[in-house]
Amino acid sequence: MKKHLPNAITCLNLLCGCLALTFIFRGELVLGAYLVGAAAVADFFDGLLARALRVSSPIGKDLDSLADMVSFGVVPGAIMFKLFSQAVAPGPEEADFVLPSLWLLAPCLGFIISIFSALRLAKFNNDTRQTTSFIGLPTPACTLVVASLPLILAADRFHIGDFILSPVVLLVLIVVLSGLLVAELPLFALKFKNLRWLGNRRRFIFIGLALILVATLHAAGIPVAVLLYVLLSVPGRVRSRDGLEASPSGPQ
Repeated sequence: MKKHLPNAITCLNLLCGCLALTFIFRGELVLGAYLVGAAAVADFFDGLLARALRVSSPIGKDLDSLADMVSFGVVPGAIMFKLFSQAVAPGPEEADFVLPSLWLLAPCLGFIISIFSALRLAKFNNDTRQTTSFIGLPTPACTLVVASLPLILAADRFHIGDFILSPVVLLVLIVVLSGLLVAELPLFALKFKNLRWLGNRRRFIFIGLALILVATLHAAGIPVAVLLYVLLSVPGRVRSRDGLEASPSGPQ
């Protein structure tokens, strides 16, 4: 029975991703963003439970990648599609002068993230270098950045709604995130073998700073936290003495 528990949590990740898609295409992006967060929590705990129970399996690895492709591949592309649709939609006074193909097809650029997420997941499953760390931005981190945008827009505490909904800004974000997904950039994995400071200092520092950022900036702290994650990984390649390990069923 215990061997099925991690897969059950992985399926919960998939369910959250499917539900997120239904709400996103109904225009309820905020609710979809919250479901993305629930999927990320499930994705974290399925790997944690699999290691604790020592029941990792090839089927669990494949199931995790399939679930991640929905929750952290298709979903961020769908969010970008909807945001791009808002950004390029013509106003009443200009609707007659805008080519329909321009503003109907441009939002499809959002699914570039979905394509690169698929490449990222395929690369992870076949790259033996990623047994103790990540190479390229994990798909959940990319998706959390995208999912934070509707939350930032809903509150707009910093009055940056018009900036975010600029087609140029959205396109730049799509290009940057897609590039990071497949970049030859070594990043540490948020996997704990124990709770000692030695060997986990980078993780503890990041988690502490990320919590402070989210507590103070709310949703706007999420992309800043992901940027911090990348910056903390840049100073040097991840070394084995750091105690960094990635699970086959962990975030990819």
